[in-house]
Amino acid sequence: MIQTLVDFFSNIPSELALIFISMLPVVELRGGIVAAKLMGVSLWVGFPVCILGNMLPIPFVLIFLNKVFAFLRRFKAFSGFLDFLDRKADKNKEKVQRYELLGLFILVAIPLPGTGAWTGALVANALNIPFKKAFPAIFAGVIGAGILMSIFSYFIPSLFGY
Repeated sequence: MIQTLVDFFSNIPSELALIFISMLPVVELRGGIVAAKLMGVSLWVGFPVCILGNMLPIPFVLIFLNKVFAFLRRFKAFSGFLDFLDRKADKNKEKVQRYELLGLFILVAIPLPGTGAWTGALVANALNIPFKKAFPAIFAGVIGAGILMSIFSYFIPSLFGY
């Protein structure tokens, strides 16, 4: 999947491609770091570019998500998708509620499927965590995920000559 995205964005500068890849829900920074490695972009360039790309949509998600959901709920065509997102948020709510902002940080920082900045913003919205508290926790989680993904994508392969 990441290679497909790298190929799709091959006609634009790699930094811009990494921003677009890192902005995508599901792929996010985790895919961006892997894409940076596949593109031959150095860690020192790829890391901050992927963080920027992953964080660009988050303020908008935190501020406008509830309004967008309320608008979309008026249309039956979106009900299945919105129910899926609600279930995803509900699944992670308890962990975040228990540990508050640390829980939000951990949810974003752990590089597993169903985690990341988009999910963190979704859960923060579901829990009505104020922007001033949610954004720094999500940002810190993205940096943590970036460090972990850099270790997996750059450092460990270099130990084995890749």
